[in-house]
Amino acid sequence: MTDFLWNLGSFIIALGILITVHEYGHFWVARRCGVKVERFSIGFGKAIWRKVGQDGTEYVLALIPLGGYVKMLDERVDEVPESLKDHAFNRKSVWQRIAIVAAGPLANFIFAIIVLYFMYMIGVPSVKPVISGTILGTPAAQIDVKEPMLITSVGGKSVSNWEDVTYALVGHIGDPKVELSLTPVSSMIEVNDSTIPNYVKQYTLNTENWQFDPEKEFPATSLGLISYRPEITPVLSLVTADGAAAAAGIKVGDKLIATHGQPYVGWKAFVEVIKSSANVPLEITVQRASELLTFIVTPHEIKNGEGNVEGVIGIAPTQAAWPDKMKLQLEYGFIESFVVATDKTWQLVDVSFKMIGKLLTGDVSVKNLSGPISIAQGAGNSAEFGLVYFLGFLALISVNLGIMNLLPLPVLDGGHLLYYFIEVIKGSPVPEKVQEIGFRFGAAMLLMLMSIALFNDFSRL
Repeated sequence: MTDFLWNLGSFIIALGILITVHEYGHFWVARRCGVKVERFSIGFGKAIWRKVGQDGTEYVLALIPLGGYVKMLDERVDEVPESLKDHAFNRKSVWQRIAIVAAGPLANFIFAIIVLYFMYMIGVPSVKPVISGTILGTPAAQIDVKEPMLITSVGGKSVSNWEDVTYALVGHIGDPKVELSLTPVSSMIEVNDSTIPNYVKQYTLNTENWQFDPEKEFPATSLGLISYRPEITPVLSLVTADGAAAAAGIKVGDKLIATHGQPYVGWKAFVEVIKSSANVPLEITVQRASELLTFIVTPHEIKNGEGNVEGVIGIAPTQAAWPDKMKLQLEYGFIESFVVATDKTWQLVDVSFKMIGKLLTGDVSVKNLSGPISIAQGAGNSAEFGLVYFLGFLALISVNLGIMNLLPLPVLDGGHLLYYFIEVIKGSPVPEKVQEIGFRFGAAMLLMLMSIALFNDFSRL
């Protein structure tokens, strides 16, 4: 229940900010174009707060926080007094109307740059994209990894951390091949306080049969890249209070020695034994100080994402610290942060448009669409990690909100822009009957997409 409330609260805050930004874009440009704005509403339905400003605009905060709108004076909607007709939206030139409609998505892109700017000014701790091996039978299996190797570029684009790698790979889903550049970590040299590769090796991976399921794995993992992780030691760093291990008497600091008399050989093998032993008593031997202790632990039963039963006992091992040469602090100066934030926003826009194209061509399944539940979970998770991660989440959703509104569906900003550009070309407005048919079609398409996204959300719970 606590997680639900946290996710819901984070979702409402994030959505409220992004909707306000989007609608303010419309509002600001409309006022500059001389259009009278009658109402600025965040949310739909019953008003829970309202105020009429000195500018005559009614500002409203409504009950349902799933959208918002700017109501402008318009002769097509209401009767307009003769004295105010010059301030009606429909009386403005087509280029002014285009500017007003385009201002909403544009505001979302500008906002993404702003929040990323502050994120990079604060600094984001990250790790370099280093791999320790590859998986047999995958596109990456051809890479001969004899020591940890750093990914320096994907598809010709430089990458500095795993987030960069993820976005770059997502943009290549459905492509027949993808090029990777890697260098051994041991070959990295220090030049003017920067670490640069001594030599780089190029690989072209065949991705014609690359299968990627975002619900189960990261794109790098599905490609067959095994990301480097510091050594995992058998000393326990976490024992959950309500877990089977705690109930049996195991404590933080205990060192795993054996299971059913078989010596501990690694965390992965130990986890597999626990998973396959739901509701089955196990003898687990640990070392506590200089004493060996054996406990009978019965793993609790849970269901994994595929609905299969697994055992868990509620413990976590200790992971060695990341080597300094593999850590990264994404922190920039006053000017450089703006450049990096702008470039990052452009990357997000580029990847988003590519994904829309791949959805249309069938290279990406509609099962990958996410709705409000997934967004709420993302908001809650990012907020838990801290401010900089929440800012990154806001930037990502802001870009996606801007792009979604640019889709050429008549009920969205993109649909209105389509009509206005047709008006520019033909020299007269699109007939209202045609617009009405388009709006109905657009509403039906949008409802279908929302239904698919919600279905996907519920299927992931």
